[in-house]
Amino acid sequence: MIKINDLFFKPFISEEDLINRVNQMARAINEDYKGKSLVILAVLNGSFMFMSDICKGITLPMEVSFVKLASYSGTQSTGNVRELVGLDTDLEGKDVLIVEDIVDTGKSMSYLLDLVGSSNPASLEIASLFLKPNALKENIRIRYTGFEIPDLFVIGYGLDYKGQGRNLRQLYQKTEF
Repeated sequence: MIKINDLFFKPFISEEDLINRVNQMARAINEDYKGKSLVILAVLNGSFMFMSDICKGITLPMEVSFVKLASYSGTQSTGNVRELVGLDTDLEGKDVLIVEDIVDTGKSMSYLLDLVGSSNPASLEIASLFLKPNALKENIRIRYTGFEIPDLFVIGYGLDYKGQGRNLRQLYQKTEF
């Protein structure tokens, strides 16, 4: 068990399981996009570890770009999405893969899909390491999902609580003790 700020967390998904699943996802992407070039659009801050590891496994020609959205306050989604770092890459006619750490309500992803879709990409898909199906409120399709998890608050492997815990090598879930 670990303590981050004022909350306690216990191990949930091991580093080995995370890396194995990310490598499986990269292999599927390589197969699905064979002969194509990709634009990886990573959603900061939480996706940075996942994006780095999945890009190491993708053998296709690719560009990498970043956007930063905010919708959380503490451990809860606010339901409002703010764009903190905007899209700065021309996506028209390109195959775009959004790389996200976690999709819970889907509001941020729905916002981003509308934003990127308005750029007229050739294709637009999502790779999310974690999905909380019981929290999902938007009708979105995620082509590559690493793990479906319960509606728990999790940290580690890029995800944080009040700015802390992103550097943890495995995933932890909030616990009372």
